[in-house]
Amino acid sequence: MSPAKATAAAVTAVIGAGAAAVAAGRFASDAALRAPAGRPLPTEPRLSVHATAAGQVTLTRALASRRPGTYGLSGDGSHAIVGPVLDSAPHQADTVVRRLERVTRGTLDPGDKVWLTPQVHIGDPGSALGLTHSDVTVPGELGGLPAWFVPAARSTWVITVHGLGTTREHPMVVMDALHRHQLPVLDLAYRGDQGAPRSPDNIGHLGETEWRDLDAAIAYAVRRGAEHVILYGWSTGAAMALRAAAHSGLRDRISGLVLDSPVLSWEATLRSLATARRTPGPLLPLAIRAAQGRTGLRGHHADALSVPDALRVPVLLAHGPDDSIAPYALSRWFAANRPDLVTFHTVPDAPHGAMWNADPAAYEEALRRFLTPLM
Repeated sequence: MSPAKATAAAVTAVIGAGAAAVAAGRFASDAALRAPAGRPLPTEPRLSVHATAAGQVTLTRALASRRPGTYGLSGDGSHAIVGPVLDSAPHQADTVVRRLERVTRGTLDPGDKVWLTPQVHIGDPGSALGLTHSDVTVPGELGGLPAWFVPAARSTWVITVHGLGTTREHPMVVMDALHRHQLPVLDLAYRGDQGAPRSPDNIGHLGETEWRDLDAAIAYAVRRGAEHVILYGWSTGAAMALRAAAHSGLRDRISGLVLDSPVLSWEATLRSLATARRTPGPLLPLAIRAAQGRTGLRGHHADALSVPDALRVPVLLAHGPDDSIAPYALSRWFAANRPDLVTFHTVPDAPHGAMWNADPAAYEEALRRFLTPLM
């Protein structure tokens, strides 16, 4: 081969390898940027239904199926609510028996593939909880945002925003508790959710742009009589709440934040999701760079908004060391740096976004103590 042809071949190979690497990085970044609402996160294993009986369901034995607490059990076309593991029930070496509260959609049959989800309820606050509510539309910068409004007597509203892998049905796990305290609740669907406008680039931004939909919800609440609002977010919804508290033109109306499993570092969360999708280690930096290029995130720009020095209102932060999506260590650091404003509720044995699920009674008591002076 002539020197010229050899050089051309080498250049072509380098360009080809570079293009392949960019494509691989883009594919890996999709693990977080295109995480579909209401579908299991890649960290959640598929389980098999082995049997059902009165008030019981037998599942594949795994760390996930042995978690304490109350969860949704979702499959393709089915949904159920399951309670704790029944230690008194006969267990096989490869199965676990949990309490079956009720089947809320479809059927559970032996052989069905299912996964545990923190999203316990499906439907709306009326059909799932028996709460009076209305379907409302919040005007957002990209178009109308569907939301549920559950009225109550107080002038402080709670605005709830779900996170990765869930929908606006997820916040219904605390809606009964909030209603008992007579707090109106505005439960928001934001860009990318079903029924809401898509982002212009059709990808998620881990709260970096989505927070503006939460800002629109704050304005909606104030226009309709809310004197103050408490922002309550899970996962990327918690990141949205932090950004709104820092940047909203109505931040003086925000009286408190509840952050459940907060995404305090988009890089760490994207890396975790890509790893869970079995992205090879050498491709992880490419996934980060691809996400930066696609979303406009640069370095630690988004993470800088999570610096606790910027806090001006009380915060209840619920998180646990078993979260493999949003690092618990960052939440612990966040809380330790603002003990004057942050109440830290640690929850063991809970995956991402499932701090209520692992121990509902303890979680709701921490929530009651936090909310009481803000009502």
